[in-house]
Amino acid sequence: MINNFKSGFVSIVGKPNVGKSTLMNTLIGEKLSIVTYKAQTTRHKILGIINKKDFQIIFMDTPGIISPKYELQKKMVQESYNSIVGADVIIWMVDIFEKETNEKLIEKIKNENIPLIILINKIDLLEDKNENTENELINFWKEKVPDAEILIISAISKININEIIDKILKLFPYHPPYFPNDIISDKPEIFFVSEIIREKIFTIYKQEIPYSTDVAIKEFVENENIIKIKAIIYVERESQKYILIGKKGLELKKVGTRARLDMEKFLNNKVYLELKVKVLPNWRKKTNILSKLGY
Repeated sequence: MINNFKSGFVSIVGKPNVGKSTLMNTLIGEKLSIVTYKAQTTRHKILGIINKKDFQIIFMDTPGIISPKYELQKKMVQESYNSIVGADVIIWMVDIFEKETNEKLIEKIKNENIPLIILINKIDLLEDKNENTENELINFWKEKVPDAEILIISAISKININEIIDKILKLFPYHPPYFPNDIISDKPEIFFVSEIIREKIFTIYKQEIPYSTDVAIKEFVENENIIKIKAIIYVERESQKYILIGKKGLELKKVGTRARLDMEKFLNNKVYLELKVKVLPNWRKKTNILSKLGY
């Protein structure tokens, strides 16, 4: 069986908000990467694994590639570029509205000599959807990147999702599985718990607040009937702390309630969640603090 087994790594790269996390969640069949309507929700590389009898695909969801303005963004973008090295296939996600190529990304992929699949996402949002408009989209990217495989999809509506797997397997090497067949990610439960809290912050608060926050799990104690979790939400300024907590603590309670419900589904157990908010001045710009926070 191993002689006919295929296994490898697929790096999913692209701008923020093109649907990278939605794609991986759809392909895996589990919500591993948090998804919100705000750009730059994903901050870490997250592995999601498909296990089948004759293949294993290890997807790497990565932060959106932007022009970084501060240290955290630099680390996020570097994480994306680093994921290309050693990958067996690159998925470059764009959407139907995107009309610019990333020359640095193309050069990086060429230098690594890695097969490239361009996925044109959000076809479900195209008003005038017909064969001609779809061909125009394909031809635009084919002209920009002639050697790439190109496919039009909708990650959220699952249009052409199975074809993505077929294209990947055609490009994959024969190799034994890299991971045991009973796991779907390399990240521990504590990571996903912190991401759930961060997702609720991104969905509840507006403007700068979500981008100024990070979450650290200080206690994760698993008993038979309940899991006790204590988490700290870091912000950069005292004013952000007051906004996050809200009048009489109502906003923070909202975060906690929504996060706890999602945690109970994810962990399949009752959860007691305690949240605290602390000020960590300018944490996004300080390399030493970012390292302590896991970046």
